[in-house]
Amino acid sequence: MKKNWNYEAKVAEIETIISRIEAGDLQLEEVFEQFGNAVKSLRECESFLQQRQQQVDLMIETLQDDDSEQ
Repeated sequence: MKKNWNYEAKVAEIETIISRIEAGDLQLEEVFEQFGNAVKSLRECESFLQQRQQQVDLMIETLQDDDSEQ
């Protein structure tokens, strides 16, 4: 992911794409293009959340190890 990548901005971008598709503002070719963009963004968001979940799991594991040693 790019350094300036932002989860909230990606979610807003996905919501905008969905709104435009639902509103019928796009021609069919644009619908497919925008849908592809939304899927790519969703995958990026999923990857971001998985990475953060792994970090949280590691922190919890570290805390539990610290507690068991005392």
